[in-house]
Amino acid sequence: METVIKAVIVYAVLWAILRIAGRRTMSQMTAFDFVLFLLIGSAMQRALTGQDYSLTNGILIVGTLIVIDVGLSLARRDWPSLGKVLKGVSTIVVEDGRPLPWRLKRARLHEDDVLEAARRHHGIESLDQVKFAILESSGEIAILPFEQPRHGARTKAEKAE
Repeated sequence: METVIKAVIVYAVLWAILRIAGRRTMSQMTAFDFVLFLLIGSAMQRALTGQDYSLTNGILIVGTLIVIDVGLSLARRDWPSLGKVLKGVSTIVVEDGRPLPWRLKRARLHEDDVLEAARRHHGIESLDQVKFAILESSGEIAILPFEQPRHGARTKAEKAE
């Protein structure tokens, strides 16, 4: 029973650490971040197993962590408000080509991060071309560009003339 309690505590602590670290941490992992996560995993393994390195203890730990994860995913599905707490919500960081500084700051993003995602996914050269940039709960930046006029179609400005 002690192993199950340790697994629950470790799961909760790791969840809290990742939530505090922010969404961008996981989506933009550097080589150092990867090594850091390996070290955390190693340290947590030692904390979970203590001196018991038996196969039974290892299976019990893995099983407990999986049951917690599946249970929380089912709870998120059934209670959307709990899902917002556990997974987070998407945040609009650019609207109609204008960066929203307070949201960028809260998300620990810079305009350059948004522009990089816009260039990578849509070939966009400036934020003026971005209708919405959304920091998803996964840490990715989704870019919704302004609609481009179809080839041969007239824009509103051209129609007004």
